[in-house]
Amino acid sequence: MLNGLIHAHSGLRWVFLALILGSLIMALANKKSYGDKEKKFALFTMILAHLQFTIGLVLYFMSSKVQFVSGMMKSEMYRFFGMEHFLGMLVAVVLITLGRKKALLAETPEAANKKITLFFGIGLLIILAMIPWPFRANLGGSWF
Repeated sequence: MLNGLIHAHSGLRWVFLALILGSLIMALANKKSYGDKEKKFALFTMILAHLQFTIGLVLYFMSSKVQFVSGMMKSEMYRFFGMEHFLGMLVAVVLITLGRKKALLAETPEAANKKITLFFGIGLLIILAMIPWPFRANLGGSWF
């Protein structure tokens, strides 16, 4: 089960990244419209962000990469997965959720697209920084 969750969490990252990039491109390209298509794209982006966070939360309590032991903060891997990755992703999911809600409450399409661009953009930057990419030494990340 653990291995399946790890692969689901890692694989769904690509679907999420495609959705959030699509939401940002729509918000930047079409500033005068915020209709059903844009709302649904933002909704699916938020839902997948929440799903990814939920899977990650299950992994947080099951994975051997998260260990609260003496000297954990000195270990790059334990610190990253035990603190940095979790908190960074939590902040990003909150920003994405707030951005979608603020876009729905915006009075004009321009304001809605600005909210999506700002909140989703900052969320995306945090997520990209907190993914354990394979080129980040000692974290044990993979492409899939």
